Amino acid sequence: MYRVCYTCSQPIIPSELYPIIVSQDCGHAETARVIGSYGSQVTHISQPDHSDIRVRPEHRKFQGYYKIARHYRWALNQVFNTLSHSTVVIVEDDLEVAPDFFEYFRALHPILTSDPTLWCVSAWNDNGRDGLVDPGKADLLYRTDFFPGLGWMLLKDVWAELEPKWPAAFWDDWMRHPEQRKERSCIRPEISRTITFGRKGVSLGQFFDQYLRYIKLNTDFVPFTKQDLSYLMKEKFDVNFVKEVYSAPLIKVEELQQGGGLTRTGPYRVQYSSRESFKVLARNLGVMDDLKSGVPRAGYRGVVSFLSRGRRVFLTPPEGWTKYDISWS
Repeated sequence: MYRVCYTCSQPIIPSELYPIIVSQDCGHAETARVIGSYGSQVTHISQPDHSDIRVRPEHRKFQGYYKIARHYRWALNQVFNTLSHSTVVIVEDDLEVAPDFFEYFRALHPILTSDPTLWCVSAWNDNGRDGLVDPGKADLLYRTDFFPGLGWMLLKDVWAELEPKWPAAFWDDWMRHPEQRKERSCIRPEISRTITFGRKGVSLGQFFDQYLRYIKLNTDFVPFTKQDLSYLMKEKFDVNFVKEVYSAPLIKVEELQQGGGLTRTGPYRVQYSSRESFKVLARNLGVMDDLKSGVPRAGYRGVVSFLSRGRRVFLTPPEGWTKYDISWS
């Protein structure tokens, strides 16, 4: 098992812009040989501690999650503190990337560094399945309160904040706790810039067959570095987003599913008022229904944006939303 800071499957990239660091967390000789075959195109580092981690008996089956968290901590300390980089894009070894993967992160780096209400940029849309995203909007980007992971950019100052309290296991769910997020958001795309083929692994295929295998990977190159992305800054984005969402006609999910009486392509708004109603509506509409500390996957200000039968839909809390209910999990 190894984790990479940039993927080795895209070798023709300017190394001065995108230095590739491959962090290996096992003594597997064939893996090391493949990494070594890239020569000077990559920097190969190896996590030295391969020992089992002492855990309480009921967590023995989660040993892999503990080792992953240990590896992340070690590798990120190497990248930021030993190799002295200021920014890293973390790509796990079971991800494939889109043609504009590097362009996407390069363009969004200035937004991440200049907006203190952001703490990451992710290549992933949790609801990015074919049919739930607009194939004609490869350039569409959002803010999200849900930490997506799966190809994400992190700054050194945020790592300095997280590292002293880094968890022993389940680091991604830990990132979604209010104590870490601190009401900050990430940027995510309409159409994912990564897909995962990792059905086998420590998660034993959790969500893979039901959701992950159907995520649509962007195939068009979007010249993000030539676009004005300042609309993603919080003060601009929030005004426009709230206006667009709550000016959309409020309809019932049955109207959306039947479709006969709807004369436009959207957007439309479907409203939830409780944890239970969110889950019922999400299941009926085909989007992921789980919540982490009250935050829905891909959601922003409680709103989940997606396509349903070709129509833009916002699954929303009532107008006037102010904060998440952390008991909704």
